[in-house]
Amino acid sequence: MLVIAHLSDTHLDSHPRSAERTARVMDYLHSLPRPVDAILITGDIADHGEVAEYEIAAKLFDSPLPVMVCPGNHDVRDAYRKGLLGADHGGTGPINTRHDVAGAVFLLADSSVPGADEGHLDEETMAWLADELASVPAGTPTFIALHHPPVILHHPVIDPMRLLPADPLAALVAAHPPVVAVLTGHFHTAAASTFAGRPLRIAPGVVSTLRMPWEGEGALTTQTQPPGVAFHVYDDAGLLTTHYRVVV
Repeated sequence: MLVIAHLSDTHLDSHPRSAERTARVMDYLHSLPRPVDAILITGDIADHGEVAEYEIAAKLFDSPLPVMVCPGNHDVRDAYRKGLLGADHGGTGPINTRHDVAGAVFLLADSSVPGADEGHLDEETMAWLADELASVPAGTPTFIALHHPPVILHHPVIDPMRLLPADPLAALVAAHPPVVAVLTGHFHTAAASTFAGRPLRIAPGVVSTLRMPWEGEGALTTQTQPPGVAFHVYDDAGLLTTHYRVVV
């Protein structure tokens, strides 16, 4: 059985609030009697994309457990590389990473578009995904993670900022049966849907929670709710189950 803790949208900045909430979630995960197999963090690590914010993130994400991170629309690639990945990770293009964890493969794709809020997987990233998927041994459970959800989630502000276009990714997922699920963030609220016939799971926000249209008028997000985390459980029968928790 594989258990992955999934969080997103820490939006770390100079204010202690975001760091405290992130630390609270990490401390909770480290205190679990049965350690998770890995921690996945799907983007918007920093709020302003400054090197100092990523240096804060690097300290908060320090863990005895494997930690997998990908960028979001608030992240800036150069500062992300300098402050979070270190000097050995140069370049200016998308930050795509593969992680082999507990018999599974995680492909973290960079859906950020410099200077924009919407998501996009460019030709380099799509080619990288195709090559990595082709290299995965048959029968190996594989997860694709990125920041932007590739489907409409019924929020008039966030939906235009989703992954566009999503069809190329859908075709790639459909062509590779080992893909178990697509895991994203960006939505600042726990959600579940399907994409290309596979489960799509969206992590709750750490820094804030999105207010849905039917919850009344007010600010786009609320900061009164506690941070959340998703636990994705992939069992020996090939079933994926997701449990959502808040961390008080």
